[in-house]
Amino acid sequence: MLPQDCVEETSISLSSRTPSPPERRREQRHLTILRVGALIIDGERELCLVRNISAGGVMAHVYREIPLGTRVEIEIRNDEPLAGTVVWESDSNIGITFDEPIDVPAFLATSKILGDGRRARRPRVEIDRPAKLRCAEQVVWGRIRNISQGGIRFDCDEDLPLDGDVIVTMQGFRPLPGVIRWRRDEWYGISFIQVLPIQELCDWLRDGE
Repeated sequence: MLPQDCVEETSISLSSRTPSPPERRREQRHLTILRVGALIIDGERELCLVRNISAGGVMAHVYREIPLGTRVEIEIRNDEPLAGTVVWESDSNIGITFDEPIDVPAFLATSKILGDGRRARRPRVEIDRPAKLRCAEQVVWGRIRNISQGGIRFDCDEDLPLDGDVIVTMQGFRPLPGVIRWRRDEWYGISFIQVLPIQELCDWLRDGE
């Protein structure tokens, strides 16, 4: 696992080069913000921790081996995937060169509010696993269709109250308190009360494969 100060910071550079493997000495000129991303490889989505972004590419901390030359897409914000290729790997970090350079100032200036008024979502992973919800005295079984650090999409045939407090129980994971935020047919959107640590979530996703 990365040291805590690295886990919480992403360096952003105006350089056109792909970020290099990390060094012990940190760069003196950088802007730090929080970034958790999603990698898409052969249609499969998984979470990663973005450590460095430049106009030419990205450095990401990953939770499994990804071979050199692998074609990937990486979502860093607003569900806008950036296509690229893995060009180096070192100590659970990979370097991805973008197919086309990005405009870094425009990237930084982009609002977190999407054009249709929706807020940008945390990167999510599609899954299909059973889970149990407790809402007051009601206990409901259903399936989780996707998960992020901030919540889940839960499918079931029961009527549950919007804004209701729930406890989510997933096999192999600690009980998670949350709130029902939306419903579409049999789909419920549930926000966790606390954001899940990325390492804990990735370990759980990997153990369930």
